[in-house]
Amino acid sequence: MSACTPTRHDDPHRKEHSHEPHSPPSPRPRGPRLTGADVSASIAVFLIALPLSLGIALATGAPLQAGLVAAAVGGVVVGRLGGAPLQVSGPAAGLTVVTAELIHRYGWRTTCAITVLAGLAQLGLGLLRVARTALAVSPAIVHGMLAGIGVTIAVAQLHIVLGGTPHSSVLLNLRDLPAQLAQVQTAALSVSALTLCLLLAWPRLPGRAGRLLRVVPAPLVAVTGATTSAAFLGFGLPKVDLPSWSSHALAGLPEGPALGLIAAVLTITLVCSVQSLLGAVAVDKMVAARPALSGHVRRADLDRELLGQGAANVVSGALGGLPIAGVAVRSTANVNAGAVSRNSTMLHGVLVVIAALLMVPVLELIPLASLAALVMAVGIQMVSLHHIRTVTRHREVLVYAVTTVGVVFLGVLEGVALGIGMAVAVALHRLTRTRITHHEKEGVHHVHVRGQLTFLAVPRLSRTLHLVPQGAHAVVELDGSFMDHAAYESLQDWQNTQTAHGGTVELVGRRTGVRIGEPTGPAGLHPDGGTTAPDSSGCRCHPWTPWRNHQCAIPETGGPAQRNNAETTTARAPEDTEHTEPSDLATKLDALGAPGTPGATVEASAPPSSPRAPDATTPTTNQLARGISAFQRNTAPLVRSELARLAREGQQPSQLFLTCADSRLVTSMITSSGPGDLFVVRNVGNLVPPPGEESGDDSVAAAIEYAVDVLRVRSITVCGHSGCGAMQALLAADQDTAQTPLRRWLRHGRPSVARMADKSRPAARLAGRAAADTVEQLCLTNVIQQLEHLRAHDSVSRALRAGELELHGMYFHVGEAQAYLLSEVHEGEVFDHVGVADLTA
Repeated sequence: MSACTPTRHDDPHRKEHSHEPHSPPSPRPRGPRLTGADVSASIAVFLIALPLSLGIALATGAPLQAGLVAAAVGGVVVGRLGGAPLQVSGPAAGLTVVTAELIHRYGWRTTCAITVLAGLAQLGLGLLRVARTALAVSPAIVHGMLAGIGVTIAVAQLHIVLGGTPHSSVLLNLRDLPAQLAQVQTAALSVSALTLCLLLAWPRLPGRAGRLLRVVPAPLVAVTGATTSAAFLGFGLPKVDLPSWSSHALAGLPEGPALGLIAAVLTITLVCSVQSLLGAVAVDKMVAARPALSGHVRRADLDRELLGQGAANVVSGALGGLPIAGVAVRSTANVNAGAVSRNSTMLHGVLVVIAALLMVPVLELIPLASLAALVMAVGIQMVSLHHIRTVTRHREVLVYAVTTVGVVFLGVLEGVALGIGMAVAVALHRLTRTRITHHEKEGVHHVHVRGQLTFLAVPRLSRTLHLVPQGAHAVVELDGSFMDHAAYESLQDWQNTQTAHGGTVELVGRRTGVRIGEPTGPAGLHPDGGTTAPDSSGCRCHPWTPWRNHQCAIPETGGPAQRNNAETTTARAPEDTEHTEPSDLATKLDALGAPGTPGATVEASAPPSSPRAPDATTPTTNQLARGISAFQRNTAPLVRSELARLAREGQQPSQLFLTCADSRLVTSMITSSGPGDLFVVRNVGNLVPPPGEESGDDSVAAAIEYAVDVLRVRSITVCGHSGCGAMQALLAADQDTAQTPLRRWLRHGRPSVARMADKSRPAARLAGRAAADTVEQLCLTNVIQQLEHLRAHDSVSRALRAGELELHGMYFHVGEAQAYLLSEVHEGEVFDHVGVADLTA
């Protein structure tokens, strides 16, 4: 979903700045002011970047200063010029294998020249504004590439952890691993094991003391602890060697075959660009999910980010540094530390420069085995189980596996090429794979078409359709989302021939434009691809076809008095709910969101004092039974296989949808979702009570905890709607009256009323216009307030910090049948339109 929770939170002390739309710039423009949050975030990132930069340089076989140069240039240059303010760039583990291979093949000076040329290529791509094109690469390919690189890094660094020397090939490293295990150096293994133990245990320290200690980054603690232990025990291990900067090698003219150099430049450009752009998108999501911000952080400008990365690679290569890309570990630390501007990224680069010049004696105490263990852990983390589960769910695990294996055994460029080829093959296979089956049951011939109906499937479709005898009754089930013109004409011609010989044809399926019905005679295709609606004496209300209060044709079995009584059972909503003046809270709620709305019936002939139990002859019971019958006849055959799968596998919804209990909100219709897609929680007023013993609500809180911690939903949507009776009741509530269950529940909406009354906050509005009235204003404000309550729940807060969850605000205008999403594009609290997408293909 393109619209998420707003990335700018309200600060009561923030001043609104207004200016003319085309006013000239101020004479002395100033950048963002350096804040304490940026300073503390830069220190946290610096403490992580220092050991990682040295470790990545060690893994590539480059001079160790090259890692420090890349970290400093990535912080200062990309921080100043890049389009993602909070993304931190530097030497990335994803480039380790590529760089190591280039150094082995061409030498260090030529590798630096290749980095410069790759930066120039990135600048060209940025000027062409093609950054968004890189996002078209299948995520399965990107994750497979990173997993393959991670495996390669881990296998190579394992040799250093064991006290040996790695080879440049994964196959050679695997071949020599048994011999290396037989010659383990105890000192190197002990230092590496201590590094890994500290790295894993430090983030899990319990209690208040643990929370205070976890402020210090785990990589710094791991390397410092291992270095101190090695010095105390007197281990004679190889250590970091930083030669004088005067002897540091800079870029030279590229030497080697032209085709090889071009391929190398393209590889560096591709890996750096894709990793940086995907990282910028991920940082945007993390920023949007932060529970609180002390300033506004703009969304990433991907073209500008590509320009910044290109400029940084030109500078880094020219100064003898490693290739640069956006780094997930450092970016995550920057966001979580509370950075609010690009100053944190730039300041971390300055700190790296200071450390490289003044801390050389301290850095040279670090054992190489400790750095190798640190980088090996990073490599293992690049093989993400979450990504594997995701690609498996989307049936792209073959693309992921081919890319991973190709990167491990052939190289990055070759592996990515194999992954792209496999992705294309899978897409073509899905497009061309159409299963057409025929069987006869109780005199009815069933033809089941599963997959896309294109001209390639027409011969098989024609052969199967001609197995149906002329004049027989046939049911054709179209289980796909696309039918081209050739398939349509073939199916129409056969149907016309079949009906001309006295047969009947029933077309059922889930395709757009195909209506499902129970024909009692010959049926034909409309020109738009749908079937004629057959005449039936039963209920003919099919899902999402027009209906009026879902009033099916009820047989007139009684006399005029009974029919008149039935006609008066439906109470219509008033045209303008603002003019109703209910006498109490319950009546207000009834008038605005309950039986007074379309879709509800009341017993007008029965006095309130003498309720009667419904029986099989009441219109309400008939309506319920007929609706169930229509489902069993028309819908159940289509969803039975899917529901059977869900029954076997259990529910795996991707979203928690929290909305009002109003009968006019049909969640599956509004979101075009089906069984297993949404975990829905409905209550009066779409309220999310904040956690706490006094004000909490175990029912809603339990649903939230179950959805986030057990079902692992990836997004939560709070949906309000127009004409909400709960909001009307809140505006007219009398605090002195008796506390009924409804009043006690609605107290969770009082913060929304207070938020709307706070003039220091920007008023929530719809894109293009303000709220129509006070009720709509409160409906919009309530969605935003309930999102704030949602963030306070522990399970939601943890998932947001981990970047595993998104929050969305939604408003549905019933009268317009229009959905609005809380936008992160507009400034302020604006609900933007959701346009009509082209779903014909």
